[in-house]
Amino acid sequence: MSPTGENEQAGNEQAGNEQARWPFRLYDTARQAVVPFEPGAPRGGTVTMYTCGITPYDAAHLGHAATYLAYDVLRRRLHDLGYRTKLVRNVTDVDDDILRKARELGVHYLDLAAEEMARFSADMDALGLLPAEAEPRATSAIHDILRHIGVVLEKGHAYQAGGAVYFDVSSWPGFGSVSHYRRDEMLAFARERGGNPDDPNKNSPLDFVLWQPSRPDEPVWASRWGPGRPGWHIECSALVLRELGTTIDLHGGGSDLIFPHHECEAAQSEAATGEKLARHWVHTGMACYEGTKMSKSLGNLVFVHDLLKKWEPAAVRLALLAHRYREDWCWEDDLAAEAADRLARWRASAAGRGGGSAGLMAEVRAALDDDLDTPRALAAVDTAAGAGGGEGVAGAAALLGVAL
Repeated sequence: MSPTGENEQAGNEQAGNEQARWPFRLYDTARQAVVPFEPGAPRGGTVTMYTCGITPYDAAHLGHAATYLAYDVLRRRLHDLGYRTKLVRNVTDVDDDILRKARELGVHYLDLAAEEMARFSADMDALGLLPAEAEPRATSAIHDILRHIGVVLEKGHAYQAGGAVYFDVSSWPGFGSVSHYRRDEMLAFARERGGNPDDPNKNSPLDFVLWQPSRPDEPVWASRWGPGRPGWHIECSALVLRELGTTIDLHGGGSDLIFPHHECEAAQSEAATGEKLARHWVHTGMACYEGTKMSKSLGNLVFVHDLLKKWEPAAVRLALLAHRYREDWCWEDDLAAEAADRLARWRASAAGRGGGSAGLMAEVRAALDDDLDTPRALAAVDTAAGAGGGEGVAGAAALLGVAL
């Protein structure tokens, strides 16, 4: 065979191998299945992503870090595949939680937000997260929010009562298509997660607030429905539309946001635009500590900045990558030590003279393409490191965001 023919055959084999491992697949919450991740843009184009950010009234804990780390690895693999990404992560700097905490501390709510956002940013930078292209604040979007509420009202999907504006879920047949929860489950989650189904001004317990009156010591903005402030869900609809457009490729957050937050967001967005909000809904599992769900009320949160005082950031990153992103998981105090040992083994191997990275990179890519299977990816690097993988180990680690 001529050299030209050999090159052509090699190119065909490479294309065939690429096709065999493509498409990249992720679990889609709305479709309840692992499906091909199909962005609206071709390769070389931009994948649009929106992940719900923190309400900055306390430090970032491991649940936050694990969620944002999952989307960071996703972005790195998309870049590896030839895409660009545009990630928007909002900051909820006005809602019940931050106002309550600011009241307790006797500080201005925006000062509290600024302090906690600075700490959050430092923690995420230390863990090696790629920066978001935008981190807009809810308070930056008041005019966008008011405009969005006006459209929803004009289209007959909302009503005014008691000085507030509510979304009428009975007007939207698609309500429930993100979570697929039963009505009794929705009511339970709404009661647990700030949905206030017992509000007497609502036509139905599952209706949700778009605009609400402010208490005397809370921030207030003028609107044609009376002075007040936004409800929780509306900021994300307004910010997605402003920053990314009508339909985005991926919307994400922790699984505790599936209902009511993301269900309500999808309803109010699609009711206003008439278009699908997200092509893919991708959620991460919940974190627990030594067998008990992490929560502020139980006082068992593990904060990122505390771990970083004891452990190298790369070790913390590896510890978080050791569980599957969409499964509930538990932090144990020995996980950081185990990750530090793994990091040391990888570094020792990368410092050696071993070569061949192609096989290892193919294994790691295949693991990530299979619904972000980071435990499998780590195991592949472990095997290569044990065999003296050298530069191949460093390259595979870099794809996972770990600099050796």
